[in-house]
Amino acid sequence: MLKGLLRGAPIATSLVMLAVMLCSSAHAGEGRRIFTGTLGKMPIVLEVQTAAPTNISGRYFYQKYRKDIALSGVMQGATLVLNEGEQPYGDEKPLPQIHLNIETGKAWGEWSNDQGKTLKIELTEAELPAISAGTLPYLAKLYDAEPYEYLRLQGMKLKQGKTQTFQGYSLQWWSEPQTKTAFFEIVSGYTSEVRDRINKLLLGRLWQEVVEYYGCFSAGGGAYYLQTVKPLLIKPKVISISVGTEAYCGGAHPDYSDAYINIDAQNGKPVTLEDVLWVGQGKPLHYEERNSEQSAEVSSAYSEYRNNEFAPWLVAQLRQLYPEEMQPIPDDNCTYGEQDHWDYPTWYFAENGIKFGPSFSHADAPCAFVDWSVLPYSVIKQNPGGVAVQLP
Repeated sequence: MLKGLLRGAPIATSLVMLAVMLCSSAHAGEGRRIFTGTLGKMPIVLEVQTAAPTNISGRYFYQKYRKDIALSGVMQGATLVLNEGEQPYGDEKPLPQIHLNIETGKAWGEWSNDQGKTLKIELTEAELPAISAGTLPYLAKLYDAEPYEYLRLQGMKLKQGKTQTFQGYSLQWWSEPQTKTAFFEIVSGYTSEVRDRINKLLLGRLWQEVVEYYGCFSAGGGAYYLQTVKPLLIKPKVISISVGTEAYCGGAHPDYSDAYINIDAQNGKPVTLEDVLWVGQGKPLHYEERNSEQSAEVSSAYSEYRNNEFAPWLVAQLRQLYPEEMQPIPDDNCTYGEQDHWDYPTWYFAENGIKFGPSFSHADAPCAFVDWSVLPYSVIKQNPGGVAVQLP
């Protein structure tokens, strides 16, 4: 029956309604255990890292709310004694505690607070439903690498929003109501195969933003996460999309960031800057800044290239194209002529070239918002990258 319900449904509506074929234990690293069950009468998902008995960490969420509650503690005999949350500075009020006993395949214990309230905990080792062949690549990766996060997304559905026409292409917006994160899929143009690949990428990014939203709220009180998505360029050859984030996830200051999704619209695959532009020696590197699985050797080579070859070249190009803007201004912290602001710039495809954005410290963050730093496609085409991207 479930397969029948999913057949022909829009890709966004069935993202996490995954067809159940088999069940398997939640994948986890050494010492990492994931359980599902109840705290009192409330369903929860709980994760603990037990590799170091004197420094146990963990977290759990109520399935109704999905927000993390941090755990930390020690092993006392056969029992985990875990404090819930973090003690505010100067506050000596006892934290709620969880006493948990773990055996093969199950765990049980008790939650209590300083007011004498106790709640029973009953858990079993988490099992994940096997995923269907049509699952988004991002969710499939989450299934293998972060089963706790995958379980958090179970049962969440997207809400269909407005339709929009942008540069001749029809866009359908979707949002996740609890986190208010939103993204669109492209519903006209391109071949069906390429469009499907593009939309899997875009809607996978929506779910990634949902995961990052909850990761931010694990910081506790005062946290917030606001996301703004804008299509910048949708053309037959390339696509660029802005993902802006304003968030406070703990620490001294809020964070403001602009990230960009850049896609080769000929095949629907994401591209890095080195795929498009290469000014170094030898074969162009392919380094994905959001991919933590790349080797230390590749990461080192990437940093060396950006610092020693790319940044000096880019600064020289910008000085030639925009001599006035690149000149230092007395008593102004926006020193655009300095190389270290261009080692790792943001970038996206614009109508007339690649638009670069300089990087600045948090204190000088407003300096990063400039509208002039475009490198014309004529320059880009003289220095092609590792992928034959057809530029506008």
